[in-house]
Amino acid sequence: MPEQLNIAFFASSLVSAYWNGAATYYRGIVRALAARGHRVSFFEPDAYDRQKRRDIPDPDWANVVVYPADSEAHAYAALEQARYADLVVKASGVGVFDRLLEEAVLELKSSRTRVVFWDVDAPATLDRVRSDPSDYFAALIPRYDMIFTYGGGPPVVAAYSGLGARHCAPVYNALDPDTHSPAAPDGRFEGALGFLGNRLPDREARVDEFFLKPAGLCGLPCVLGGAGWEDKPIPRNVRYVGHVYTRDHNAFNSTPRAVLNISRESMARYGYSPATRVFEAAGAGACVITDDWEGIELFLDPGEEVLVARGGEEVSELLCALTPRRAREIGARARQRILETHTYAHRALQVEELLGCGAGAVGSAAPTV
Repeated sequence: MPEQLNIAFFASSLVSAYWNGAATYYRGIVRALAARGHRVSFFEPDAYDRQKRRDIPDPDWANVVVYPADSEAHAYAALEQARYADLVVKASGVGVFDRLLEEAVLELKSSRTRVVFWDVDAPATLDRVRSDPSDYFAALIPRYDMIFTYGGGPPVVAAYSGLGARHCAPVYNALDPDTHSPAAPDGRFEGALGFLGNRLPDREARVDEFFLKPAGLCGLPCVLGGAGWEDKPIPRNVRYVGHVYTRDHNAFNSTPRAVLNISRESMARYGYSPATRVFEAAGAGACVITDDWEGIELFLDPGEEVLVARGGEEVSELLCALTPRRAREIGARARQRILETHTYAHRALQVEELLGCGAGAVGSAAPTV
């Protein structure tokens, strides 16, 4: 492939994080690829009021193409614009015409164009396909040139390989240090513990266990951010602040004594799936408390750079014992570790290596798993 690629990227949204947890992941990857000379056109549907709730304007490091979501014709028109590309990416969870896109992008393959499926929720995809052998996507997997995932490690790679994938590689979440960094405390987000995440079916029970239960046990002021929690019963000491725009993520991560990461059930089960918020919070110098999942030590050192809990009682115990000074020390060590080994510059280099293009180095391209 040429060293500088024309990339067509079909995904949920680059400009809006509303009901779109992968937004900052896409931004980090695309911006880092652009910094290395690649040209990216990002195709996203005008769906779920995301365009009305944009976090950013169209960036100068990507060509954002928003297409109407009300008919297949518009999706096909967007696909036609991608014929020029050296690389076509179809991400999981676009939310509109996913099957159409997953099948149609494969028709763009040629001697000069490779097609990659980029799975930002591989555990859910794999569970779905393996539970239903007639699932349409099973027949598509071997046809893609490569499968990228944003987590999952060896279990996900083995599962995709078992379904016939030619090559599968995790491209983990990371930090964009120009976007996520320490900020001044903000009174809107004050508390001993903060959690930021949308209300999703395979996360809610874990939020009950790892956030609402310890909040009730410790009695300390806590803050909950994210979409969908309006009618959720919560303890009196938990303040709900609604959807938090990405422009406020640094303040949210920098204000509470600790920031909580709660994996979705499927990601915790597969392991090796650090959420975007882990890197964003560490980049802001936050003390992160995370639920326990296999592979955490590849990214942060438990007890030194991150605190790990196996249940709500352990979250409460960790929080009650956490002094402001120790929280600052853990956050500082985490930020240093992430800057050294887990930025999107590292991930862009990894993508180039996987595709066999590009030159130069940024350090270690990826965790060794």
